[in-house]
Parts: sequence; structure tokens; C-alpha cells
Amino acid sequence: MTDPIDPFTAVPPSDEPLPGASEVSGPAAFKARQQHAAEQDDNADDANADFGAALVEKVKALESTLVQSNDQLLRTVAEMDNLRKRSLREREDASKFAISGFAKDLLDVADNFRRALEAIPAELKNDEKIRPLVEGIEATERALLKSFEKNGIKKLEPFDEPFNPNFHEVMFEAPAAGKAGGTIIQLIEVGYMLHDRLLRPARVGVAKGDPASVATHQIDTEA
Repeated sequence: MTDPIDPFTAVPPSDEPLPGASEVSGPAAFKARQQHAAEQDDNADDANADFGAALVEKVKALESTLVQSNDQLLRTVAEMDNLRKRSLREREDASKFAISGFAKDLLDVADNFRRALEAIPAELKNDEKIRPLVEGIEATERALLKSFEKNGIKKLEPFDEPFNPNFHEVMFEAPAAGKAGGTIIQLIEVGYMLHDRLLRPARVGVAKGDPASVATHQIDTEA
């Protein structure tokens, strides 16, 4: 029976080379080992260079993707903001001008009240029998006009102003001393605005123009 091997017993050195080890020794072996190590370093440097180049390309690709994504995000945010503003503006316009059709129908009512009052002779307006009727028509007209103003409907009553085709409609032209051409000299029918939108143009008469005043007065046809 063989004695058990003590793992703590030192193994005496042996002159035989380890299995697989080269039997070459001396300067030649040292030089071979240096050359082998240099080749390994070169291979490692090439591998590191290739890895670094691939990493740089990957980073560039990621940066390009990030820039594109950021640009698309900014465009989307801007489009959504424009859509929100446009929707808000359309909603406000719908609210402001929803009564435009109804308001146009009421303009005839306001005109009729004014015509009724103007048709009553001045001497009859102070008649005790007629006066209550006149006062009733005047009160009704005031209430209607007040309701107009409350809902953003305002009168256009231009007189002695330059004609503006965006708000006025010419019914006739006539000579007028001292008036520049295009100056409104008579209001035939009042116009109306609903907020900043024209409901009905004011119908007017304008001056043909006085040669003596044309040099110092210019017609204003801008909106």
C-alpha cells in the first residue's frame, strides 16, 4: 500500500521542461518571447482601434437619431400649439358671430322704428294724444339699440368723413363746396358692425370734389 501524498509537501524542482513547453532556451527564446509579445500587443492595438472606430460610428448614429427625434418632437409640439390656437380662435369666432344672421334680421326692425319716428310731423310730437305713442316708440328703439350694444352690434354713422369702401356704400355723388372728392356729405342709411365684422355697410352720398380743396385733401380708401 502506497503512502498518501501530502499536498503540503514541496515538490522538488525538476530540470525537465513542462509538457508543451518549448525546449529552446537562452537568448533565442527570450527574443522569440519578445516578438510574440509584440505581435500580441499589435493585435490588441488593432482590435482596440477597430472597437473604438465602431464605437465612434455608433455614437454618431445615435446622435443623428436623437437630433431627428428632437426635431420631429419640436415640429409636433409646434403643430399642436398652432392647432390649439386655431381651434380656440374658431371657437371664439363662432361664439362672437353666432348671432350674425339673427342680428341682420333685427336691423330692419331698427330701421322701421327710425322711419316711424321720422314720419311723425314735428307739430304732432307735442300733441298730448300722440306724445305717449311717440315716447313708446322712442323707448322701444332705445331698448333695441341698447341690446345691440350689449351683444357687440354698433352703428356706423359716418358724416364728413373720407369714403371707405370696406364700410360704406356710395348711393350718389354730388358737388359740394369746400369738400374733397370722396367726402361723405349725406348719410342715407346707417350701417352696423358686429364686433370687428361688417353686418351692413352705411349707405352714403359723397362729394364729387371741389377743385379748390382737392390739393389739400386726399381720399382715404384703406381698410
